[in-house]
Amino acid sequence: MYSFALFLPLFQAIAPTTLAGETAPDWVKVSDKAAWQPRDSQGELVYKDQLWILGGWFDSFKEAPRDVWKSSDGSHWTRVAERAPWKHADLPMTLTFKDKMWFMGGWYNGRLPDHSASNEVWSSSDGATWESVTRGAGWSPRIAAAAVTFRGKMWILGGTEDYYFGDDRSLKNDVWSSEDGEHWTLETANAAWSPRAYHQAAVLNGRIYVFGGGNYVPKYQAFNDVWSSADGKNWTRETEAAPWSPRLWFSSVVYRDCLWVLGGWSNNPSVNLGDVWYSRNGREWKQLRSKVIWKERHEHSAYVFQDKIWVAGGHARPLNSEVWSLELPKDWPTSK
Repeated sequence: MYSFALFLPLFQAIAPTTLAGETAPDWVKVSDKAAWQPRDSQGELVYKDQLWILGGWFDSFKEAPRDVWKSSDGSHWTRVAERAPWKHADLPMTLTFKDKMWFMGGWYNGRLPDHSASNEVWSSSDGATWESVTRGAGWSPRIAAAAVTFRGKMWILGGTEDYYFGDDRSLKNDVWSSEDGEHWTLETANAAWSPRAYHQAAVLNGRIYVFGGGNYVPKYQAFNDVWSSADGKNWTRETEAAPWSPRLWFSSVVYRDCLWVLGGWSNNPSVNLGDVWYSRNGREWKQLRSKVIWKERHEHSAYVFQDKIWVAGGHARPLNSEVWSLELPKDWPTSK
């Protein structure tokens, strides 16, 4: 049990407060226990007016789940596939692009002897039937890269080639793009931001933003820098140190014309995070504090759906299958 006095800055997100003269809205628990087994590190996306959960992680010494679930309301979930053909189901990169769902990369078999990373690319129009687009994309097999759609292409940014057994050489800061998922173009082999995994990327106002992340093993390192680019090749550092603490395994969305940082994990000591931050430009950040919010967690899913932010699952000590949502007024924030 952690001392709130010792870790007060990390837990401020659960304290009642006001923001810009207004009381921050509460998060709403949509489901205490969704139909899918509690998990973290799953793929997630919004497709055909549904929330989707793809694969994930149960245990480092067990095969990862390969099930596929969807929901139109966050409360009622339907299992679309019990065992999808992709097997690298832990920490994959998932996107909605050209009216299909895309599942890329990922890790297989945890710490078991036959573990591996992937550079496979799969697509589906219904979640039940998956097409193998390529068994070997141009980028090296990896997990926990950032992925966005930008300028009519899918983009893969950074990541690590090894989960539990790698080193600094496993970390990447290359940037790749593709119009079809099969043919990939190396935009830059070494972006200006340092090699990293477990980070996030988002697109806002015609720019790709990359922020946070770092490495897990053999040594822990975490960042809270923010970078942006108009072309994926040339990068500008927006801030060396955002006010949110350095972290891995957090989630991000773009909502109300802002970048959002949601929860995550930091080490030394090992602690989950439950804070929520937003920014219009990647440089200036504010914390959104609500009286009611989800328990601190990492590797949870985050979506924008039905004009709300959604959080699902993740490792909240223990794993869970909760679903939460937050709706902000359309004119928020009132202070521009």
